[in-house]
Amino acid sequence: MLDSLFRGIFDTDMTNIISVPDFLLCVGCSLVIGLLFAGMYMYRSRYSKSFVATLALLPAVVCVVIMMVNGNVGTGVAVAGAFSLVRFRSVPGTAKEIGILFLAMGAGLIAGMGYLGYAFLFSIILSAASMLYSRLDFGGRQAGLYKTLHITIPEDLDYTGVFDGILAKYTSRFELMQVKTTNMGSLFRLTYNLTLRNAGIEKELIDQLRCRNGNLEITVSKQETTAYEL
Repeated sequence: MLDSLFRGIFDTDMTNIISVPDFLLCVGCSLVIGLLFAGMYMYRSRYSKSFVATLALLPAVVCVVIMMVNGNVGTGVAVAGAFSLVRFRSVPGTAKEIGILFLAMGAGLIAGMGYLGYAFLFSIILSAASMLYSRLDFGGRQAGLYKTLHITIPEDLDYTGVFDGILAKYTSRFELMQVKTTNMGSLFRLTYNLTLRNAGIEKELIDQLRCRNGNLEITVSKQETTAYEL
């Protein structure tokens, strides 16, 4: 009776049927793996409740889908198309968010194929590596050199190349991104994207710029553009 309850109406005698205990074991292991990935992502990261809750469930969802595909090539292609639609209907995320989603999907795929030991081993190794990189601030030092500079100048000052000499001295790369009038047109506000030579020269750079712009407002902040998120 129990076997017939969980048998598909389109199954044949040649179809491999997944037993209920095996199904529950794979799903349970996938849920544990999801909690492992969610805990790893919350370590030294900003997160939302909805994202980590979804992340905890994602391996189990993928695991069930792979078990239901069960060697059917046509169904596998349809599943791949469905995942593509989910990607394009979602809000763009950071590289870390996209990466952890791929890891969760990969672990769920491995569990759905029945390799539970490999699924746990994969999850533990990748989680440990990710937490180690976060602990060591891997790649963070260079990212801290990317800055956005807002500098205000009087309207009678020709801004074309006026700060190029100073910026070339203190930065390895700079680019004028925007010119905007402010204060009823009496002032210009220039926006640059900079890559500092090192983090300790920021104040010295500001002091040099103050001498050139008449001690008007100067703001240095973290790079505002999202182009560097991936």
